[in-house]
Amino acid sequence: MLKSDMTKLGIAVLAVVASVLFTTAAAFAQAYPTKPVRIIVPFPPGGGNDVIARIIGQKLTERWGQQVIIDNRAGANGIVGLQLLMQSPPDGYTLAVAAAGPIAVNPSLYEKLPYDPVRDFAPITNMTNFPLLLVIHPSMPVKNVRELIALAKAQPGKINYASPGSGNSGHLAGELFNNLAGTKIVHIPYKGNGPAITGLLSGQAQLLFSSIPSVISFVDAKKLNAIAVGSAKRIPSLPAIPTIAESGLPKYEAYSWVGIVAPAKTPRDIVAKVNHDIVDILKVKQVGEQLVQQGALPVGDSPEEFAAYIKTEIQKWGAIVKSANIKAD
Repeated sequence: MLKSDMTKLGIAVLAVVASVLFTTAAAFAQAYPTKPVRIIVPFPPGGGNDVIARIIGQKLTERWGQQVIIDNRAGANGIVGLQLLMQSPPDGYTLAVAAAGPIAVNPSLYEKLPYDPVRDFAPITNMTNFPLLLVIHPSMPVKNVRELIALAKAQPGKINYASPGSGNSGHLAGELFNNLAGTKIVHIPYKGNGPAITGLLSGQAQLLFSSIPSVISFVDAKKLNAIAVGSAKRIPSLPAIPTIAESGLPKYEAYSWVGIVAPAKTPRDIVAKVNHDIVDILKVKQVGEQLVQQGALPVGDSPEEFAAYIKTEIQKWGAIVKSANIKAD
């Protein structure tokens, strides 16, 4: 056989092998899932991340005809759950909730992180954004963000803001506010969201950046005043409350977001299928209404868009962690 013929034969064999692999992968994706799928939530039950995972998980169960199991693995700012995902087989049967803290903040907060949020995970989609609501104690003599900034500049270091602990979204939202406004509002970390709200209600702290469901009942009862939201646009559930951006800080945006990721090297067809199905679910009116009731805004972007967003968030919050010299509890 001539050398040229052997080369042609080799190319033909490679083409056949590639075709078989592609066909096998496509068939695998088409059949997926053929058994229960686990979604790891790296937080305790009952929080916003857990609620979103359960809403979407139930709809995936109905769509797939396979049980989607929510597995809460809380610990170390989400590290425990994401490390478990990283060690799971990349076959699409173990996924995890990806939130701003564990994915975007932890790389700057911890010197030694057991996972790389870009290298070790395959982004699927950002499911929702949770705009943070800026609430203040009624004793505060301000009605809006501009007045708050003016008061904080007139009394540097004398106004406090509460958060559930160092390095969480509420803490970073406050430091982003200080950074952009040029203020020195002092952070008071509490051991959890409940104690932080109690601290604000008692007057130990004067303001708080919080998820909406956690504080809206106190706003309705006039025990706290809501003066702005951290989203780019006003949110449908609170249309009368302006954004922080329109109230004096044009570049301000602070969200706690809830996405979903798979282990790195999960087949692209599986990632594409899960993305397609979740995005479809997010477009269902009933689901959208459920999410809005939880203070969330549906997103549903592509894997590529979510990957780009993750990198942007890592840079954004990394800069805040560094400038404010934030350390993990």
